[in-house]
Amino acid sequence: MTYPSGASPTAVEATVEDLVTVVVPARDEAGFIGACLDAVQGQDYKNLQVVVVIDGASRDETGAIVQARAAADPRIEVVHNPQGGIPRSLNTALAAARGRWLVRVDAHSTVEPEYVGLAVSRLREGNWGGVGGRKDGRGVTPAGRAIAAALGSPFGVGGSVYHHGVERQEVDHIPFGAYPTALVRELGGWDEELVANEDYEFDYRLRSAGHRLLFDPAIVITWHSRQTLGDLYRQYRRYGHGKVAVAMMHPKSMRPRHVLVPAFVGYLGLAALVATRRPGRAAAMVAPYALALAAASARTAASLETPAERANVAPAFLAMHIGWGVGFWAGVASALVGKLRKSR
Repeated sequence: MTYPSGASPTAVEATVEDLVTVVVPARDEAGFIGACLDAVQGQDYKNLQVVVVIDGASRDETGAIVQARAAADPRIEVVHNPQGGIPRSLNTALAAARGRWLVRVDAHSTVEPEYVGLAVSRLREGNWGGVGGRKDGRGVTPAGRAIAAALGSPFGVGGSVYHHGVERQEVDHIPFGAYPTALVRELGGWDEELVANEDYEFDYRLRSAGHRLLFDPAIVITWHSRQTLGDLYRQYRRYGHGKVAVAMMHPKSMRPRHVLVPAFVGYLGLAALVATRRPGRAAAMVAPYALALAAASARTAASLETPAERANVAPAFLAMHIGWGVGFWAGVASALVGKLRKSR
């Protein structure tokens, strides 16, 4: 694509007729893909190319469901990623994209009818390299509803504005972002070596190239969060592990909030050692966190309806924090082992 003299990919003139490519990576999403596509097909903005990428590891009826939708709606196109992995699925969709704007929608999510139109209207302002909005969790089990509430708490997710922000602002990362397609291609798409945090790594490269990211809370994606504490722990362990790979690629991408939780988990480990000889001192060491956990859990539980839901809030916070911290240190260990093997 060529640009007018002096223009950038974020400042090209646009009209309401612009084609928008909606990208939906999908793996084993038979239980969710129908609702997701209902939401995408119901957008107020009608000029869409909907690219659904079927992950090669998918083993359920996701592909058949999407093929049936494609037969009924020519806007839907099915492509395949035999090798699997989200970054590769995103790049597969990027190769097939024909739209001026690219909007990612997670297969585990639903969006309101104005979602695409709002995202594109912000991109058309010409000030932003990417736009994203609120990622609101949704639970269908008592633990799932507690997890969704915990994800909306700053105590749980820290500086991840997209989980709890209420004001439009510039940020360092957006979930399921919307971007000018030409800009994504210019940046080389997503890094296929990453198994997690590929979206944060892409946003870091985008910002390093001089572009800005906008968080707009009017743009809301409702995301089916994990529904058990074990799944939540494993998810955050994977996130923490993946953060190390991104940090090794881009050391300057690290923020204080990224090391706070791993430092806390290390501190808990120290407290556990102290407890073997001086349990009272160990209890004093963890008391500040325990008090903060109790206060945050009480505030968050107030929005929930049943005792079973409220009882799962504190464990959800613990699963997130400990999972992320343990994953981070496991990532550090893996990185060190990898370096030692290369040095031999």
